[in-house]
Amino acid sequence: MASLGQMSDYEIRLVRIFKTVVECGGFTAAETTLGISRSAISQHMSDLESRLGFSLCQRGRGGFSLTEEGKEIYQAGLTLLTALETFKSDVNALHHTIKGELNIGITDNLVTLPAMDVTHALAALTAPHHAVTVNIHMEPSDAVIRGVMDGHLHVGVVPAVNLPTSLETRLLYDEPSYLYCSADHPLFAIPDESLSNDHIMSAAAIQPRYPLPEEARQAHDALNLQASASDREGAAFLILTGRFIGFLPQHVAAQWVAAGKMRALHSAAQHYRIPFVLVTRHDRRPNRVVDAFLGFIKSAKEHA
Repeated sequence: MASLGQMSDYEIRLVRIFKTVVECGGFTAAETTLGISRSAISQHMSDLESRLGFSLCQRGRGGFSLTEEGKEIYQAGLTLLTALETFKSDVNALHHTIKGELNIGITDNLVTLPAMDVTHALAALTAPHHAVTVNIHMEPSDAVIRGVMDGHLHVGVVPAVNLPTSLETRLLYDEPSYLYCSADHPLFAIPDESLSNDHIMSAAAIQPRYPLPEEARQAHDALNLQASASDREGAAFLILTGRFIGFLPQHVAAQWVAAGKMRALHSAAQHYRIPFVLVTRHDRRPNRVVDAFLGFIKSAKEHA
């Protein structure tokens, strides 16, 4: 046999058996280590010699000894098996180490949500044994959607409103919003049981200029809209003037409610919920960082 072709798993196994026989000092001594009989070892050695094309060892009454070719094959076998172990270790390390970059777009004012799936997933993704750079872009929902669609953002977190069909969605949060006034507003001192719809409908209210689901739009359309805001922070500014009432997510208003600077009005009736979703492109290319992040999101939701 002039040369050895592509090595199969079986041939690699024969090399491992040969290595063990050499290190044990013979067939008989290798029986216990290998867990097979002397005759089986002899057959495997003969098979390896046949495949390689030369004798590897002398065995018989004179004892066990390697031929010159056997000595070189033993060293070459060590190199082969070491390389295989290195390859296996490197592959296993890849499974435990994630390298790359995540570009994520998030609609503003979500950091105070009690549910923190995105936060927990980012913490897992940036653990010390990984090498991931996270770039967060805080932008209006339409800008986040455009970024995901044109590819400069890997993922986005947006309200589930008017989403293109080219985006794949995963539900993250269900955000409740209530109607609020500030402590300086005339309605603040009126208890809910004395607060009528006329009180609410006559108060100057805020019209949002950001996308809302139909339920939320209907809730706003019933109010006396006399000001507008481009985002929830703007609405909070106007509410805190004491001149306007307006809807805010519960988690956004919580700090002012706790401080006695805001209260919800008719919370049993004046409320709506907005689902927030994680969006990716349906046709996105495989990306190990993104796949890992999505996996961490799923895990965070399962353990919430």
